[in-house]
Amino acid sequence: MARTMKAMVLGAQAPIESAPLQLKEVPIPEPRGGEVRVRVSVCAMCRTDLHVIEGDLPPIKSNIIPGHQIVGRVDANGPGCRRFEEGQRIGIAWLRSTDGTCVYCSRGRENLCPNSRYTGYMEDGGYAEYAVAPEEYAYELPEGLDDVAVSPLLCAGLIGYRALRRAQTPEGGKLLLVGFGSSAHVVIQLALHRGNRLFVVSRAEKHLQLSRELGAEWAGFNVTDLPEKMDSAIIFAPAGELVPPVLKALDRGGILSLAGIHMSDVPALNYHDDLFYEREVRTVTANTRQDGIELFNEAVAAGVRPHTETFPLEQANEALLKLKQDGIQGSGVLTVC
Repeated sequence: MARTMKAMVLGAQAPIESAPLQLKEVPIPEPRGGEVRVRVSVCAMCRTDLHVIEGDLPPIKSNIIPGHQIVGRVDANGPGCRRFEEGQRIGIAWLRSTDGTCVYCSRGRENLCPNSRYTGYMEDGGYAEYAVAPEEYAYELPEGLDDVAVSPLLCAGLIGYRALRRAQTPEGGKLLLVGFGSSAHVVIQLALHRGNRLFVVSRAEKHLQLSRELGAEWAGFNVTDLPEKMDSAIIFAPAGELVPPVLKALDRGGILSLAGIHMSDVPALNYHDDLFYEREVRTVTANTRQDGIELFNEAVAAGVRPHTETFPLEQANEALLKLKQDGIQGSGVLTVC
């Protein structure tokens, strides 16, 4: 008889207010060739989980187990696996696999692979006691950060890091962060370590306060109140209507990086007011494995310390609702084992 595990399973996409995740006993997954299985310790929550659950992203797999910021210990290796030893702590992130042969993979841009697959969306994720993933897409995790603290780096950190790269803030330049949730509170620590000046816009006073505590030079509710023109900006909020005012806040040659996997429609732009003088808009699509290696190295050097709030696995619906309502300071993390 197959062994079972506890998991929070999404049967049908629905608003998180309706508590669509159900606690179930499901079979423990068996690792296939090239896959590693972990006994999950924690899984950080992400707004992408909400997009999967609530239907902002189209359904791909029925009865999916969400979660893609997974920290656990290797419990079993599938055939041919030699990269990790049993008992070793590793991380599993959003990017689960690519074909490795397309033009994008060959150019070092595997995040654009048309045959890429994603954890907690196309394949079961970490809102469960066990999870499997291809060993080549799992991460060795840095020492000095415990399971709870390191888990947000596996998506909030990774996407924030890529968004920061795409923004190309010049040395000593002014960087605006719009929305100050899980990803932004990691990025601000990286950017300050790089010597940037940080400005933050958020709709929640407690998030503004946290940004000030972490080193923001200015923090406020409205982009129009910024005291200076910015060299670059990152929008973390999934709100397309923020794009025009943020572009107007950029100085000549400024770059706007859009960090979300999902965003509401962007209003029409005025060429002269919003884009002229070589202002740019760049999007972020997942991350590469190299991004992960670089992020972990830089996070250690910068002394990044994510702010976290933990919840037991069984309270995933309530925790995600709190995330949706901007009620979490930093990152929410589900504790599993």
